[in-house]
Amino acid sequence: MYRRKATTMKTGSLVSATRTGLPLLAALGLLAVQLVPARAQEGYGGYWGNGDVMLVTPEGDILDYMPGPDEVRAVRDRRGRTVLVDPWGNIVATVVPNDGGVRRREYGADVYSNQRDRGYGYSEPGEFTGTVPDYRDATPAPVEREELPNSLPSITEGEQAAYDPQYQDPLSQPMPPAIEMKGKSRAEITALQVFLDREGFSPGVIDGKMGSNVTKAIEAWQQATGEKLDPNNTEDILERLRFNGGLPITNYTITAADAAGPYVASIPEDYAHKAQLPHLSFTSTAEMLGEKFHMDEGYLRELNPGADFSVPGTTIKVINPGPDKTGKVARIIADKARKQVFAYDETGKLIAAYPSTIGSSDTPSPSGTVTVERIAFNPGYTYNPRINFQQGANDKILQLQPGPNGPVGTVWIALSRPTYGIHGTPDPSKIGKTQSHGCVRLTNWDATELGKMVSTGVTVEFVDEPGAPLSADVLTPYQ
Repeated sequence: MYRRKATTMKTGSLVSATRTGLPLLAALGLLAVQLVPARAQEGYGGYWGNGDVMLVTPEGDILDYMPGPDEVRAVRDRRGRTVLVDPWGNIVATVVPNDGGVRRREYGADVYSNQRDRGYGYSEPGEFTGTVPDYRDATPAPVEREELPNSLPSITEGEQAAYDPQYQDPLSQPMPPAIEMKGKSRAEITALQVFLDREGFSPGVIDGKMGSNVTKAIEAWQQATGEKLDPNNTEDILERLRFNGGLPITNYTITAADAAGPYVASIPEDYAHKAQLPHLSFTSTAEMLGEKFHMDEGYLRELNPGADFSVPGTTIKVINPGPDKTGKVARIIADKARKQVFAYDETGKLIAAYPSTIGSSDTPSPSGTVTVERIAFNPGYTYNPRINFQQGANDKILQLQPGPNGPVGTVWIALSRPTYGIHGTPDPSKIGKTQSHGCVRLTNWDATELGKMVSTGVTVEFVDEPGAPLSADVLTPYQ
């Protein structure tokens, strides 16, 4: 919310471009300019002389303008902090003392930041697709600044508000519905998907198409942040991208290692034939690159018509997903109805969400609470028809070698209910759209990200209805 307001109240380069008639893709191209925004609140509080407070957004950034009294009101949250909220109840900023450094863990981030040393300038990684004009020589319009008043909006007597939704029972809070996206191009949808992916609220494969996985990711992001995200507001999405990693698409040069593999010619359906392969790796460089950059393989080919992905030195367009989400997960909720997995930290804050395939009518996933018993990366797979599902005519125990195209993909998070786990998949484009054999299936990259944040003993709660509170029998763990 704060970035949307900042861009609509200021005349930054992106807003100037879109308001003067440049098309969306040209505006995207403007982001390729090496922008060096004014340091946030430079001089505000301790920097501008006499102030002794700063405004910190829910993400831990410093707000670089003072919202007017008609835009925000001041209330106190459950911790007694003064927060500024907009007319819709979204947190714009928390008022904190300016002691030269902000302990950002308290306000939505994970690091201690000395704001005097914090730089906001950066070079973007590359332009958008080949159809986007190159605006690297363009000069961004200056950002207009206003002097901040000496006083903040006053708190109404007795006004208290619960503006920390992440600290409430997540299952008792309904998911904020996403605004319907209408009439947007694939470039715009791609930008939205990349933003959500970087935030840790996965849309599944990035393919430039709007679907249920994207909608669910928006709703989960809104639940976690308390903000409202308008997928039709491209200005806002692009501004957010500029702050969390830059352009959604960048250039990548295929290396010799990329081209070398190892690869296999094809992956057979029959498990007995799979068991004869030395590894269950990718079948092509294009498949590997698609997964590396969280992309649908078909979309990768569309962005690079005629490209030979097997030739080292070839420069191609790929998604720029950014680094994996980090943190320590203390609780996982697998929502069967939403086909989505939610990860919470020890304070109860929602830090990540992933689209998933959970169970089927023939082999339903468990109900209730189980725990994580172990995490295995690049696991092999043992097929046992006596305890697993029946695959084809196979009636013997089979040992399948590791690989991203194995039945459980690149990660196996074993649960305390035997034979059940959270794992990857060889078919990322089908996540959230098909059924599994009772387990919780994620894309390989989402499963890997989650696997690095969980540890043994973490609880995994299976919920049958979206937003339904856990009852006593649901909370009974398996023996």
